[in-house]
Amino acid sequence: MMCNNSLAPLLVGVLTVVLAVSCVNGNKPVEELPESREAKQLMQGLWAERESGDLFFRMEGDTVYYPDSLVQPAAFRVVGDTLYIGGQLGYHIEKQSEHVLWFKNQNGEVVKLEKTAADQQCDGEIDIDQHQAMPDLREVIKRDTVVMLDGQRYHCYIAINPTHYKIVRTSINEDGMQVERVYYDNIVHISIFRGDAQLFSRDFRKQQYHRHVPQEFLGQAKLNDMEFAGCDGRGFHFIASLCYPDAASCYMVENVIDRSGQLTTKLFEY
Repeated sequence: MMCNNSLAPLLVGVLTVVLAVSCVNGNKPVEELPESREAKQLMQGLWAERESGDLFFRMEGDTVYYPDSLVQPAAFRVVGDTLYIGGQLGYHIEKQSEHVLWFKNQNGEVVKLEKTAADQQCDGEIDIDQHQAMPDLREVIKRDTVVMLDGQRYHCYIAINPTHYKIVRTSINEDGMQVERVYYDNIVHISIFRGDAQLFSRDFRKQQYHRHVPQEFLGQAKLNDMEFAGCDGRGFHFIASLCYPDAASCYMVENVIDRSGQLTTKLFEY
């Protein structure tokens, strides 16, 4: 009995170490796990959906390229029976050969791809260089409004200026794949004149609304628009919309500029 009792702490200690080591190994980043080079080599090339024939992605070296020019190329690895794209997110491989690749997407559906031969690419080839373009940039939008307030004439100008400031938004695409799309933010300029006298002139950026919009939303949102909403005794009202690009989720912030040029902001309520 004494012998068994003396071994108990030792066994507990050994078990603790084993569990700790297992825990560390289980939490290793994907980049540190041994990769299946053979499986990765089989994935090289241009892949299309088996049923529709639509291009899905192109795998070249360690990178995945998508047909959507807004989607960022992403690094990929193959560890065991799992395809990792863009980091720790894994897709279980159901079937793989030289010309066939099946895996489960984020919706639990099996994506069935076939490799497209080089002589079949033609117009459908995915151009790696397309990701250098900036398809989200627009022309400057200008609005000019004249209003009367207490018998005086005011001129309100709004200019929505596209920028090169990137917004990277992570989302699940229609194929059930997590992707990062790149958009470009706006800077909005507002000027107010009474006759020839300038009452107000300022640039607006999305960061100045951090007190009204949650940070996790603001980071992937775009200063999408600024609209003149009228004037009253408090001043001139402008509604800023901060939205996820290509989505309906928005926060609206009211900007009120009084006749002395002072600005106040608050979350807009309909």
